[in-house]
Amino acid sequence: MLQALKSKLISARRRLAVATGFARREEGAAALEFAIIAAPFLALILASMQTALAFFAGQVLESAVADSSREILTGQVQNAGMTQSQFASAVCAKVQALFSCGGLMIDVQTAASFSAANTSMPTLTFNANGQVNNNWSYNPGNPGDIVVMRVMYQWPVFTGPLGLGLANEANGKLLLMATSVFKNEPYTGP
Repeated sequence: MLQALKSKLISARRRLAVATGFARREEGAAALEFAIIAAPFLALILASMQTALAFFAGQVLESAVADSSREILTGQVQNAGMTQSQFASAVCAKVQALFSCGGLMIDVQTAASFSAANTSMPTLTFNANGQVNNNWSYNPGNPGDIVVMRVMYQWPVFTGPLGLGLANEANGKLLLMATSVFKNEPYTGP
């Protein structure tokens, strides 16, 4: 019996020595540390890329609105007799490399004064298929009119591995909006 107890004690010491030796080894420490840090690091990289891309898209939309509003301001749109769809095509030509033309929402209205100009983010309504069904105005105005031009686009975003997302709409997309408020120049007709 004493012999069996001694052999169990020796076996336990050997297992403890092996476990202690395993705990002291450092060959896999870098791989283990990387495995712990990799997921948050990749999530941070993806979130940074998505934020940068959304910001870039917003800037492209702002530039297109500035260019297009200049065409209304100087009377080029009115003198050409552009319809709402023709104007939408002209705006789309400025952003088609980054945006889907069918997703652009263009609203052009006149206002009685600058303080009465509606520059707020609209509430979007959706049909049964999940498509926006708001009615957008198209009134580029006459010489001397105050005009408000808003262009909106639902930018697709994804929720990252940490559950953070940029979406500000119920459908999980980010509504980008660029606005320009200006007073038409005293242009003359053709």
